[in-house]
Amino acid sequence: MTGASNIRLTEGMQDQMQKMVQVATHKQQHFEKHLHWLQRTMHPYFFITMKNDAEVVTQLAFALDDIARCRRMVLVDREHRLVVACLNQPGSLYETVSHIRDRVISYADFSESLQPLPGCQETLEVQTFEFDCKSAQAIAHASAAKTPVAIKNRVFEALKEHYPQFDHHRWQKLFATIWLNNRRYVLNSPPRRVAQLVWLYQQCIDHDGIFFDVEEADCTEEGMPGKGARLFFGVGNPPQKAFLPQVVEVFNRFNVMIDRAYCLTINNGIHPYFLSTFYVTTDQGIPLENDSPLFQTLREELYNTQILSSQCETYRRLVAPGIMSGVDASLISALVGFCHTNLAHNHPDSFDLEGIVRAFYAHPTIALQLIALFRCRFDPDVENRDEFYHLELDSTRNMIDEYTTGRRFLDEFRRTIFHCALLFIRHTLKTNFYVREKHALAFRLDPAYLDELGEAFTADLPAERPFRISYFYGRFGCGYHIGFSDIARGGWRTLITQGRDDYVTAANTLFRENYVLAHTQHLKNKDIYEGGSKLVAVLNADGESTEDGILPCLYKLQFGFVHAFLDLFVTREDGRAADARVVDYYGEEEPIELGPDENMHDSMVELIAQMATRRGYVLGSGIMSSKKVGINHKEYGVTSIGVVKFAEIAMRCQGIDIHNDAFSVKLTGGPNGDVAGNAMKLLLERCPHVRITTIVDGGGALYDPAGADRDALGALLLVDDIDSYDVEALHPGGFVLHRHNTRRNGLCEMFLKVSRDDNGLCEEWITNDQFYREYNRLMVASRSDLFLPCGGRPETLDDNTWSRFFDSEGLPSAAVIVEGANSFITPNARRKLQEKGVVILRDASANKCGVISSSYEILANLMLTDREFLFRKERYVEDVIARLNQRASDEAQLIFNRYEQLGGGTLYTEISDGISREINQAYARLFEFFEDHPEHWRKPEYHRLLVQHLPAVIGQTARFCKRIANLPDKIKSAILASEIASSLVYHACEQDEFMERVQRHVEKLGQGAPSSK
Repeated sequence: MTGASNIRLTEGMQDQMQKMVQVATHKQQHFEKHLHWLQRTMHPYFFITMKNDAEVVTQLAFALDDIARCRRMVLVDREHRLVVACLNQPGSLYETVSHIRDRVISYADFSESLQPLPGCQETLEVQTFEFDCKSAQAIAHASAAKTPVAIKNRVFEALKEHYPQFDHHRWQKLFATIWLNNRRYVLNSPPRRVAQLVWLYQQCIDHDGIFFDVEEADCTEEGMPGKGARLFFGVGNPPQKAFLPQVVEVFNRFNVMIDRAYCLTINNGIHPYFLSTFYVTTDQGIPLENDSPLFQTLREELYNTQILSSQCETYRRLVAPGIMSGVDASLISALVGFCHTNLAHNHPDSFDLEGIVRAFYAHPTIALQLIALFRCRFDPDVENRDEFYHLELDSTRNMIDEYTTGRRFLDEFRRTIFHCALLFIRHTLKTNFYVREKHALAFRLDPAYLDELGEAFTADLPAERPFRISYFYGRFGCGYHIGFSDIARGGWRTLITQGRDDYVTAANTLFRENYVLAHTQHLKNKDIYEGGSKLVAVLNADGESTEDGILPCLYKLQFGFVHAFLDLFVTREDGRAADARVVDYYGEEEPIELGPDENMHDSMVELIAQMATRRGYVLGSGIMSSKKVGINHKEYGVTSIGVVKFAEIAMRCQGIDIHNDAFSVKLTGGPNGDVAGNAMKLLLERCPHVRITTIVDGGGALYDPAGADRDALGALLLVDDIDSYDVEALHPGGFVLHRHNTRRNGLCEMFLKVSRDDNGLCEEWITNDQFYREYNRLMVASRSDLFLPCGGRPETLDDNTWSRFFDSEGLPSAAVIVEGANSFITPNARRKLQEKGVVILRDASANKCGVISSSYEILANLMLTDREFLFRKERYVEDVIARLNQRASDEAQLIFNRYEQLGGGTLYTEISDGISREINQAYARLFEFFEDHPEHWRKPEYHRLLVQHLPAVIGQTARFCKRIANLPDKIKSAILASEIASSLVYHACEQDEFMERVQRHVEKLGQGAPSSK
């Protein structure tokens, strides 16, 4: 039986083998015919691009009959390359790119046959993808490109012939960048196509990083019948994942068929560019011309891919079903973000993001009405705008007021949300919504909306209202710029979150954090002519956890927000927005300065300065401080100068001379941080007997009761985090916690702790709970004479944690706290700590020197050329540092003098706030006066004050002094107001000032008295 089975099996196998041979023979016999068919029906460019892929074309020719039956076949599937052949059916391209949406595509090529496949009704489509994007670092550090001269010359000739308006001075650099990114593409492509790519790259740069255009494609010249359209689409810093699928989806949504396409992603050494050419036709033969409605719609939707992801819920719920366009859905997403961040900070459990999102999805009629109202207010093409707007406003109010589902609590909840959205529309003064070439949305609001929102949603904010609030929304997050003065400056920090829960948690408190930081900045800015402001954005890194994955998202958000910022604040001479598509209800120039803060890298600092200069912003490169042509905070330690000066004076009042006496200090913020690193550097240089016992930073923590070893710590300063500390330098009782050196023990994540006892070093792995218990304890409970919080999240010491600062006997872990980090301690916690005897010098005083330095950097940008500044930089910086020390000393001395004068009955932080408010109130009155009376600038005594405010290197150089007259009028008014206001408070004697006012008043009364004769 077994033998018979084996015989039958063998006979079956032989029969099967014979059939396989017949199939192979059949394919061999038809191979040449299929190859000729491919040559006859595929575009010539297909064979040009495949000239190094003979095996792929061979496999395709063998498989043509199978593709007709199987619909789809993978020809190549390697790590960096994918080639798919399929029937050209509706959605076939979108199906493929959807399957690879998580892979970053460096090159894509789509080709379609001119005729249907033999024995089939559909044509053949060949899709080629490459996944080999070069990193910014690889391009930035690449050696000079050595391109073949013959190829280079042919491309240049094609460029001159087909694009005569091209700026040929830039062509070498642009071509070299493309070569460095994908030399295979350059070698395999015809010269005209490479020239076309170089031209598109330049257009994308010149159009603020986004460009879309169309030209007629005479297909007969290229071996194809009829006429079609050639679409060019380029994006600077595009979304890295699922971007091409979204682009293809836009074409599908509007029935635009892609016949061929070439898409290349290159990197310029800072960020990538997506450059693509699509050969398309429409199902009804509608012409695609520049002024056609279809072209304009495509442009709107393709540009909108930078703001709204096709993977987000808004897209799936509102765009995919056809309820609204992608552009309108972007506005709804922005409204959702605004309502959430404004309502949740005081009610995070009630007004959670999911509940707000559901309100708009569940009632698309109200969402569409809000869009209609917004468009009436800001569409630049609407005639009789005000009339139509007020009619729509009445309709919208009625719709919201009458909204009911019969569920009282839910109805009140959703009416609150819709009223918040209505406040947003009513109080927005200008927006870039109608600007075509945008990467994010921006809205400049009148802060009066906060009063209408009500105390229930504003009680946790400082009472003082801002001068302006600007809201930004983009594909990867949202943010605010809040300023408390017309001319304002403050840093830009971006909070990086990973995953939706992390994002929602940060977004819950985004508005309050920004408001508090901006308000603190305003108190801090009392010594300069700019008021306080802050830009805080929260980034959803889309689940990325590595630096290579996070950086593109970070740069995309910042790139988009700064472009949107400039859309609003680049103005004409009359003060109105320069872009005609921005309807401007404010109509005044607003000089706003930014600066680097958390997660703002040097490359972005330089890029922002370049963009502002190119787009004609009133401050030019002065929009951004800490540039190469500027005063880098980390390099010169300008912020830490004030922190250490305040510490010196505070400790002196405690009977400790830090330059001669022994004392201990603990810090938050690592040795590689700007403020903490430079503070440690200054302490080690100036204080021979200092013991730095505790350091807590993002990488871990150090504790050493004998003080960190000077050499071991010095090796890390401004270079590395504390987890890189040489543990061999630990003293007995010391240890280092490693936050990023982990391993898993089953389901438990374990952290490395290295400690030293009398027997030597010991390594142990501790649990997550053990790590954070020790990590958090060190910040508040480890003992020292001085605590310098120079890093860490805002509100770390709050109502729940301040009591841990004291031991069981009620003794504080440090007698003096000098805040180097903004808002590290909440106002109530500050009060509680001081009531129990701790001396606190708050951030608005101790941390002010960085912003003063930035102000002087901006003045240098406004008054000196780059060359003039660099030639005198060290002297200029020396002048600035002298002023920093003086300003820090002025305020610290005044705080302690007033504390004594008030008998110790007023808190140090209250005295600090009082000084700031005195100066800012005087500044506001003086600024208004000088704005109304500009003739005072020409009076010698006031001109001397302008000169006095400037660094000596300018004041002592006649030709530079003459340039004061060229400063913007607002800035001259602000400098005078600042110089007078601060000197009045720091140096005026109240008794003398009182008697002078009495004397002037008596003299005035005497002049009006009747004669005694």
